[in-house]
Amino acid sequence: MVGADCRVLILGSLPGVQSLAARQYYAHPRNRFWELVGAAIARPDLPALPYEARIAALKDRGIGLWDVFASARRTGSLDSAIRDAAHADLPGLIDAIPLLRAVAFNGKAASRASRRVLDRVELPLLDLPSSSPANASIPLAAKRSAWLDLRRFLD
Repeated sequence: MVGADCRVLILGSLPGVQSLAARQYYAHPRNRFWELVGAAIARPDLPALPYEARIAALKDRGIGLWDVFASARRTGSLDSAIRDAAHADLPGLIDAIPLLRAVAFNGKAASRASRRVLDRVELPLLDLPSSSPANASIPLAAKRSAWLDLRRFLD
């Protein structure tokens, strides 16, 4: 999901079981993605909106979502269980987004996998703490503070 006026591209590793079943990004009810990105765009109501409205709100603010991996094998939803992963064409995607100002990684797995293929990209690359419920070691306030950094690329 990337609009023509995308300024910040947020990369996740691969949708989890619930997201795949719902055909929606970040569908797990305990995933804090919509809350965190909502804070970054000053839309605290974002998590309560219907999915299509959430996506529209991100596009309106210049945020795109994409996956690091085009395909993989995985039992369950943990990034540590990803096997036989094939990378998405991230350099090609980034080249096709003329207004892009920054690429943000939702979690360590997305960052590790992406930085290898984006070594020649001349944009800020931001490591954000994972919004996943599996990332419980970082307090929500600290996650929120890191995600608010997206604001400087959206104005």
